[in-house]
Amino acid sequence: MKKITQIAMTICFALNLSFAQQEKGITGETNWLDNWTSFKKEKADYGEPTHILTGTITEDTHLEKKHVYMLVGNVFVADSSALTIDAGTVIIGDFNSRASLVITKGSKIIAEGTDTDPIIFTSNRSRKREGDWGGIVILGDGPTNRFGNSSVANLFPNLSAAFYEHLNFGGDNSDDNSGVLKYVRIEYAGKRIGTGTYFNGLTLAGVGNATTISNIMVSYSGGNSFEFWGGDLRLDQLVSFNASSIDFEFNYGTLSSINNSLAVRSPYASGNNGSRCMQVLSFDDKEEVDFSKPATNVTAQNITLINRTDDLNGAIEKGLVKEALYVGENASLDMNKSVISGFNPAVKFAEGVKINQENLERIKFSEMYFNNCNGNIYVDNNPNNEDLENWYGNSAFFNVYSKGFDAETFIGVFDAKKPDFRLRINKIIATNDVGDND
Repeated sequence: MKKITQIAMTICFALNLSFAQQEKGITGETNWLDNWTSFKKEKADYGEPTHILTGTITEDTHLEKKHVYMLVGNVFVADSSALTIDAGTVIIGDFNSRASLVITKGSKIIAEGTDTDPIIFTSNRSRKREGDWGGIVILGDGPTNRFGNSSVANLFPNLSAAFYEHLNFGGDNSDDNSGVLKYVRIEYAGKRIGTGTYFNGLTLAGVGNATTISNIMVSYSGGNSFEFWGGDLRLDQLVSFNASSIDFEFNYGTLSSINNSLAVRSPYASGNNGSRCMQVLSFDDKEEVDFSKPATNVTAQNITLINRTDDLNGAIEKGLVKEALYVGENASLDMNKSVISGFNPAVKFAEGVKINQENLERIKFSEMYFNNCNGNIYVDNNPNNEDLENWYGNSAFFNVYSKGFDAETFIGVFDAKKPDFRLRINKIIATNDVGDND
């Protein structure tokens, strides 16, 4: 009887361990990427635009699926007005005017697609390329750690001073409601602004937690896919694909949680600096922030960061691959149940991050799956990272290290039509639902 009990306990322990492993990375009973995402160069012909959007929108405006709209120049939604977009609507960004859409502070965007009928923002060129048009900027009333008024004027260097009032963001309202973005694709955005400077696919600045940000895919961005400055954000099921620069950047005191989200990189799509998946900073310049205000604090759960290539070593030798995740000074990150696969190394801390108890408690990694990375967690420009390796390698954190091929690690990573980036361990898909098999 005692022996049977021991066997039963062993089996239960093994099952619990197996199911715990399946919870890492993006999760779901089914592949939630199906239907609304696209992982190939867009060839769809949406026809000629029937309506033009340009200048400043100062009254509530409704975009209908039956029309195709074209953004021309910098389009502002202002004066507390709302831009409502029906599911399935196509909005085209004009290449010649490098169009962009800006939702100003106090205004709203209500763009709620469905998984079978997403809203699509794309380029008007017949042969689409990264950076064809600007992107989407949403400005809210949430807090930042910057001194005084905050502005995104740096994204619009040639804009007339008369428009500067439309570029301000930030305040004291963590509950700011800038609207809804759900089941939306943003393609070929990220125009070049100047030497080494680019627009982002989606910029959220001072946006509060009453705003819905879910099921958004940014693909083929010439700059960052997603950029978050300040605000208090709840982010769910975001996808970045083949960005030239960073997939997810958090900065300027943003208090964000990001869940069940994916970044897929290719070393041959990245910019010359071999850009990273995620960057967590509190500032670009110390002189511009108030250290008495809360610093950037990001909670990330069930995230998959993957560098998809069949020749990782060759790409590393050519300098095309760098770390997946970078954490700057004064920034906090709590990441768990996530997957980082195919980077050089997995994580880097800024050189100024001292390895002491305070910082180790502020930057947490637990129940992680580090796969096929050329090194795990380093401090930039520090050849001796033994303390970090020992700390995060402690069994108390339940971190796992592996050297598996992508085809064996993920369910369908190379499927051109419907890729599946959920984790495969012992042929059981990554899911929170016990008992699900592929």
